[in-house]
Amino acid sequence: MREVFIVGVGMTRFGAHPDQSSFELARSAVQAALADAGAKAADVGATFYANTVAGAIENQYGAKGQHALRPIGIQGGPLVNVENACAGSSTAFNLAVTQVGAGITDVALALGAEKMNTDDREKRARSFGQPYDIAAMKVFLERMGPSVADVQPPPGVEIDPKMFSLFMEGYAIQAKLHMKKFGTTWRQIAAVASKNHFHSTMSPLAQFQKDFSIEQILAAKVIAWPLTMPMCSPISDGAAAVLVCSKEALARFDRARAVRVLATVLKGGMDRDYDDRENGCGRRAANAAYELAGIGPEDIHVAEVHDGSAYGEIAQLESVRLVPVGEGGRAAEAGETRLGGRIPVNTAGGLESRGHPVAATGCAQLHELVLQLRGEAGARQVPGARHALASTSGGFMGVEDAIAAVTLLGRQ
Repeated sequence: MREVFIVGVGMTRFGAHPDQSSFELARSAVQAALADAGAKAADVGATFYANTVAGAIENQYGAKGQHALRPIGIQGGPLVNVENACAGSSTAFNLAVTQVGAGITDVALALGAEKMNTDDREKRARSFGQPYDIAAMKVFLERMGPSVADVQPPPGVEIDPKMFSLFMEGYAIQAKLHMKKFGTTWRQIAAVASKNHFHSTMSPLAQFQKDFSIEQILAAKVIAWPLTMPMCSPISDGAAAVLVCSKEALARFDRARAVRVLATVLKGGMDRDYDDRENGCGRRAANAAYELAGIGPEDIHVAEVHDGSAYGEIAQLESVRLVPVGEGGRAAEAGETRLGGRIPVNTAGGLESRGHPVAATGCAQLHELVLQLRGEAGARQVPGARHALASTSGGFMGVEDAIAAVTLLGRQ
């Protein structure tokens, strides 16, 4: 495989964009990435376009990328539409890197775009009510729920049934299992969310940019205990794009701002016992990525991980070996994952605060890490960052994510 470099990144602000389609958001992100690289649409040799809900929300099921990008000149070359749940644009990025690394093309584009906000209840139901996803989560809740029936909220905590979310119930059961096995506290989980919301105050493209104390997060409305509203990712619109090239093509772009792709790995989930963490798809993806890159978790200076909930960040950090198993909550409470700490995590606010337009999240993570490695992250800059990790997962089957993606980046 040839060496591959990221030469351009771009994204929209995440949030509610009532007057823009997913296609318009995609164009904005791609144009920003091309401008960042000093590239033109004609430079793109292959494109990988990730989207999850345009069929349900916008009634466009096929050829999404073609309709989105031909108006800005992305045409003539191969364009692959990708659907892999929350790991959509991480998968698109993996495919783009593979094309360039294999010598099939010198320049490739990866992106994800979503339009998720809608007032149409029927469309919203189609988007979030996919029967096999629901069935898989219900099986998990029925299987694992009884084992944490004794993990109860403190007296006085009220749970509004109107706030019910099946998928947050799944995160909540996993959080309770962690609390029971490792002694993780509700306050420690809140510390994750507090840290991410603080980071977002320095992130101009984040959906939310409001600081929350741990106490404010604990006092917020409960979605699925121990998860309160500020601990959960919101519904978001937005797009993010990444342009990659071969080492041979670097001369066309600004070599001084290029970031090398050290590894990109996808691993699917599999049938296993819940406590068999070594065979989790995220752990297997991370182990393979570290081996390919020739570095270890001790070499990572900044990370972006999939925090669909605050507990999700704890699980991901342990999965990719940035903290020991069982120590994710303690690390957050101790400030290890905060800017200025041992390993700053989700410096743009994470899914909880930057937002989570499902298929766009993976490229949004890469957008942040590229800025960090270039030294262009402004007030949230991690000093001297040279190696970075992104971890994204998608779907849920059995006892774990259906797919996991881990990417390692390095400064030249």
